Amino acid sequence: MHQLIVSPHNGTFLVARPGARAGMQIPRAMYRQLDAIAGSSSPLPDWLLEGARTAWGLDLAGVPVREAVLVRPETRLGYGRATYEINKGCNFNCEHCYLAERKFEGLPWDGKARLLRLLRDAGVLWLQFTGGEPLIDRDFMDAYVLAHRSGMLIEILTNGSRLHRPEVIGMLRELPPHKVTVSLYGATPDSFDSLTRKKGAFKLVEKGLIAASEAGIALELALIITRHNAHELETMRALADRYGAGRTEYGTISPTYSGTPEPLAAQAPGFLDKTSVFKGCPAGHTFFHVDPHGLATMCKVGRENPIDLMTEGLDGLLRLPGIADAQMLRTGGCGGCRLSGTCRVCRPLAKAYQEAKAPLNTYCQHGSEEAQ
Repeated sequence: MHQLIVSPHNGTFLVARPGARAGMQIPRAMYRQLDAIAGSSSPLPDWLLEGARTAWGLDLAGVPVREAVLVRPETRLGYGRATYEINKGCNFNCEHCYLAERKFEGLPWDGKARLLRLLRDAGVLWLQFTGGEPLIDRDFMDAYVLAHRSGMLIEILTNGSRLHRPEVIGMLRELPPHKVTVSLYGATPDSFDSLTRKKGAFKLVEKGLIAASEAGIALELALIITRHNAHELETMRALADRYGAGRTEYGTISPTYSGTPEPLAAQAPGFLDKTSVFKGCPAGHTFFHVDPHGLATMCKVGRENPIDLMTEGLDGLLRLPGIADAQMLRTGGCGGCRLSGTCRVCRPLAKAYQEAKAPLNTYCQHGSEEAQ
């Protein structure tokens, strides 16, 4: 099993270690040197031995290339990242969920395996498994192992309810992910179980956080701020510190990606994210999203004109940049807006708000004091 991954990435060349945040950027000449000896019993070059010691405290002296390094080939496509919605099914029923439906359906195992190989061949280095809840998919563990052994750096976006299971922890310890991001919906059973509409959800997630932390798995908490838990925000932050996890806070609740308004009821007043201006996005150009059936779109929200990778293969991705650019045009209610230069909402998400007939003050500066 490889300890390092050497890979092209958006015009550069990287050396990464699964489970570690640090990495190295190398010139093409060094990449070609490693590519020429990939899979051989040759010793590692001195510059890589020194780099591994410096970046990760890793001693690879005497280890042949075939046991230490997986060298990924250059591809004709420049997609460095992807998200894979392995299944929309979920064992929670969150009030704020952006999925219109949570059906347990998707590709059979042979289809999933083929899809993962297509992602690899598209150049995907960073892969996020998401859902629904990915850990409840019957093929998740096999899919994770295949992706890891294909040389992908993996993030698992999970509700954490099955993270405590010994078979999951054992796999993640043996094949470390880049990180596991757990959504935190409160700091007490009352708030957490109320939002997820699942009795006992908070205790399950706590078990998962404890197990992952004790196993040394890289954790991050996504703090989802809603009307159920806004009063517990400081305690939610403290939970992240307790488990040694990084944290990111999300206070803006969106409608479903298909434009229905039900999730908006969970919005906590005063927690709309109006801090960063939207300055464009490389969705569809350097990364993309794939749903449970192998349909590729620019991202999780912009799902118009999906490309069926299972029938079109990698050639279909050549059309994706044009599809993405068309979805980024500010048309309809946003056409000619005098505040477009400082807008904080991407166009596909704005369209979902408009289709949900959301109040302007939930997403648009026209509905805020800044527009006066």
